[in-house]
Amino acid sequence: IYSRTIYGARASILVGVFASIATVLIGGAMGIVAGYYGGWLDAVVSRVTDIFFAIPLLLGGILFMATFPNNVDSPYLLVVGKVVLVLSIFGWPGLARLMRSSVLQVKPNDYVQAARALGATPWRIIRSHVLPNALAPMIVVATINLGVFIATEATLSFLGIGLTPPAISWGVA
Repeated sequence: IYSRTIYGARASILVGVFASIATVLIGGAMGIVAGYYGGWLDAVVSRVTDIFFAIPLLLGGILFMATFPNNVDSPYLLVVGKVVLVLSIFGWPGLARLMRSSVLQVKPNDYVQAARALGATPWRIIRSHVLPNALAPMIVVATINLGVFIATEATLSFLGIGLTPPAISWGVA
């Protein structure tokens, strides 16, 4: 049991790290776009975020993984990728809201206004000024979400719809 637990850590941590990275990329991009440009784009992104927020992470994972089950002969990385995809699809809205609020907080600062006055393009302002100053809260929450993703993957695997044998994870160990 001990050796399966140690060996299962590889898959569980792999799923957690990749799901965290994917949610940071998806949620960060959506939050930056919504917060920086505002207007109707912010309204659309916020409503899409609300739709995904209405589906809990574990319930969405159960529904998706039960609808598209793994085959016995599926490659290891495909099975891991499917679980990462499910966790990313249902896990990004919280980070998008957080990034949106951070961008709204950074956007009126003097250095952003000065860059805009000097004629910097919106992409340069986002990349050079807004993103570095709005990223810190997102890193903290993404690190906390890492444990949530590992626990959700273990739950899905324990139910028999997450990582399936021959893959070993903390839910199957």
